[in-house]
Amino acid sequence: MSKSVRCILLGTSLFFTSCIPIKDLVYLQNKNETKTPAPITEVMLKPYHLQVNDVLSITIKADDPKLTAIFNPTNKGETDNVGSSLYFSGYTIDDHGNIRIPVLGEISAIGYTVDELRMKIEKQLLDEYFKKEANIFVIVRLAGFKYTINGEVGSVGTKFLFQDHVNIMEAIANSGDITITGDRKNVTIIRQLPTGTEMHDIDLTDINVMQSPYYHLQPNDYIYVKPLKQKTWGTGKTGIESLSTIITLISLVTTALVLLTL
Repeated sequence: MSKSVRCILLGTSLFFTSCIPIKDLVYLQNKNETKTPAPITEVMLKPYHLQVNDVLSITIKADDPKLTAIFNPTNKGETDNVGSSLYFSGYTIDDHGNIRIPVLGEISAIGYTVDELRMKIEKQLLDEYFKKEANIFVIVRLAGFKYTINGEVGSVGTKFLFQDHVNIMEAIANSGDITITGDRKNVTIIRQLPTGTEMHDIDLTDINVMQSPYYHLQPNDYIYVKPLKQKTWGTGKTGIESLSTIITLISLVTTALVLLTL
């Protein structure tokens, strides 16, 4: 076999192995190859239990606003308690699992759901400070849904979404999508739990990922998108890029052979 033929075969093999196939780029594919989409069973969302360093927005209302002024010192309503300002004005769960509320003092918050903590605060206020006639209304919310994303995405870093529930597709879209060299089949979710740290890989190209308990994120989840092998090969992300690289390689090899024969 001549050297030129070998170069062509080498270039052809590189061309087909270096391109990123479309099946590695499309989300939520029906891999059962059936004409009808695979049925998606409903995933029951487990309520989130508060952890250390969570920041809460707590608003207390009553028929007479003067009665709640001590609990809402800004007296500007909930709209001011968003964004980074909640880092200073919100209630942060300390290392002992407590928050400090005027009049009530320290209240244990760790391990409670948001609704459970709301009912606990409301009951304690009625028992120790207000009368039932005050008609108090307590609102407890997480100060934004926080997650961190790193790796092959358009925008890495810690993100905040002001909604109660976030799934992995929403988080990735909010981060500029996975780049063409990101591995959609092997996305790692790192989750902090009271019992320790959990790490799990999910395949975003498979529609059945929607049945995974990791499809729906929890606050403070860490997402890592690994790179594809094509990125380290440096042969190009698309067929055109790969072809250009291969042509350059063949040209260099041909030039070297010509020089050797002189």
